[in-house]
Amino acid sequence: MKTVVITGGVSGMGLAATKLFLQKGWQVAMADYNQQLGEQVLATLNSEHLLFVQTDVSQASSVNALKTAVFDRFGHVDSVINNAGIFTKGALHEVAEDAWDRIMAIDVKSVYLTTRAFVPAMIAQRSGTIVNTASVSGLMGDYNMAAYNAAKGALINLVKAMALDYGRYNIRVNNVAPGPTMTPMFAANPQSVIDQFKQASPLGKLAQPEDIARSLFFLASEDSDPITGQTLPVTAGFGLHSGQPVQ
Repeated sequence: MKTVVITGGVSGMGLAATKLFLQKGWQVAMADYNQQLGEQVLATLNSEHLLFVQTDVSQASSVNALKTAVFDRFGHVDSVINNAGIFTKGALHEVAEDAWDRIMAIDVKSVYLTTRAFVPAMIAQRSGTIVNTASVSGLMGDYNMAAYNAAKGALINLVKAMALDYGRYNIRVNNVAPGPTMTPMFAANPQSVIDQFKQASPLGKLAQPEDIARSLFFLASEDSDPITGQTLPVTAGFGLHSGQPVQ
């Protein structure tokens, strides 16, 4: 039975991925900072193939404790889904230094820490996949989202370097780049805001967490062999428009 580690695995896109991997017959280790919610999800899903580890993905000691827990419980790892992430709003000069450092730690440094923790085992077994949750905001700029654009943009190029370094060990590394997605956090916006986003999509809708989960699973599984070093946009068409008006 294959094993996946999913950071940010107890809510939104991460929870949808947790459920899907379990349905597909994988063992799942959810890593998340939210202890209470993690325990609730663990009790609700009630699977012998599910593990929750309270983890601060920005801290090496916490990620190393996650690694120990995963190998103690499951004995091996086949895939790591780097899904944990936060958002900071503001133009560059408006972003506080601690907020800048925090988003870089959660959205970028965490990928370094989890990879450093788990990839040696993948190298030893000469197989594995790493999938990062990037964003359409890493592929282009947004108003008042400088720190988030920078963090997600870093993943767009990092995935290429990782794919080059680990390909010789039969380890594939890819990104999923969601557009606006109807997570519980996004759904808390006023309906007028949600409608504006829907109108900006050529499909007239937003992606659902389950849509992102299916893409994460595709890139983690053998179905996507031999895709590596790629960023897959899952956006309902966001990012297609050049900006020119309708003619």
